[in-house]
Amino acid sequence: YQLACNDGPNHLHGGTRGLSHRLWTLDTDSSATRVRFGYHSADGEEGYPGTVDFGVIYRLKGNRLICEMAGRPDRSTPINLANHNYYNLASEGDTRGHVLQIAAEGTTPVDAALIPTGEIRSVEGSRFDFRTARSFREADPEDLGYDLNYVLSETRDPEAPAAALVSPESGLRLRLWSDQPGLQLYNAAKVDLPTPGLEGRRHGPFCGVCLEAQHFPDSLNRPAFPSIIRTPEKPYTQRLEVEIAPAAE
Repeated sequence: YQLACNDGPNHLHGGTRGLSHRLWTLDTDSSATRVRFGYHSADGEEGYPGTVDFGVIYRLKGNRLICEMAGRPDRSTPINLANHNYYNLASEGDTRGHVLQIAAEGTTPVDAALIPTGEIRSVEGSRFDFRTARSFREADPEDLGYDLNYVLSETRDPEAPAAALVSPESGLRLRLWSDQPGLQLYNAAKVDLPTPGLEGRRHGPFCGVCLEAQHFPDSLNRPAFPSIIRTPEKPYTQRLEVEIAPAAE
């Protein structure tokens, strides 16, 4: 199956019109704490085999946002979804002062085209080591930025967050729980949007941090990576929880 090539010879973010560029249905409930998005992907869309019925539920539980994703295909097909929220816990300015911790001892390094090489490399002694909490400014003083998949520890406590992000400026802390094997860290080093956002704020370099729970990129071509092939008997699921609260709590 030839997928759409929308990044040179590669397939990125689901293709020319991936799921993030499709019109989804929307259902709400009377409690105003839950919404469900639905989308039917036809056989052959962006080159993928089979039809898939996707559903994404967002619901609030106190100060936690819970995201539950599902995809039920009618035949074997690859599915690998990711939530791509940008977080700036200080509300304005850049995020280089944010303090990050990730429960990961390795990453999947990439080549010049940003395609994983197949290696799982230890973070030990590198700027990618966030096993102990430290700020982006401390870990990356040259401001090279991050856009890399972390291999979450298989032995981590499932009740403990996979990642935590704190803004010393605001005192807010984000904690993230995930059932996925990977977490893409992206801190927008090259973002420079000409259009202002809410209240006229400018979105320039390091304007936000993305913590994208996912399976590893390029898993289809890397048999050693966890499989992303889903079937009618084994449909796709993902559960993500994000909590933002004062760090003192």
